[in-house]
Amino acid sequence: MSSKTSLPFQMTLQVKDACLCLHAQRAARALARCFDEVFRPLGLTNGQFSLMMSLNRPSPPIMGQVAELLSMNRTTLTAALKPLIKRGLVIVQIDSEDRRKQRLALSSAGMSLLVEAYPVWVKTHGEIEALLRDHDPDALRRALAFLSFRLDSMILSESSSVAASQPEGTLGASTHESSDLGRA
Repeated sequence: MSSKTSLPFQMTLQVKDACLCLHAQRAARALARCFDEVFRPLGLTNGQFSLMMSLNRPSPPIMGQVAELLSMNRTTLTAALKPLIKRGLVIVQIDSEDRRKQRLALSSAGMSLLVEAYPVWVKTHGEIEALLRDHDPDALRRALAFLSFRLDSMILSESSSVAASQPEGTLGASTHESSDLGRA
């Protein structure tokens, strides 16, 4: 263990200039603020819009599919769904083939709000892409998708090796989160 009690300021500048996580967080926060502002008149946040858009499918997805798409754990997804369920925008249905699974669907009010929000997203997204006219937005999307996939793969691989090294039965409920969204 190091006996140093301080870190030179130069190291802070190095992280500020080079840290991919910091730069991604700053960009994500700026994007989130921008979309939160344009969705505010509709009573939505950017996260709620993305969540509702992820439910716009030919058949209602199960929670795990939505969590994976949004790169969220089930607990975070459950918390994000509660206000949408309370407002009557999202409906939770028990899966007809496996009663342990919950399917998520937009209500008619939720679909109407999504229909209203989509043109707002299109306009704002176009304005943001115009800011990147000297860059390649498609290359940025590809790089972010690649990074997300690779990092998630690394994390899954590491957690699998940790799980394999645990005595049987020690992972218990933590690996099988459950929720009752119907009580939201």
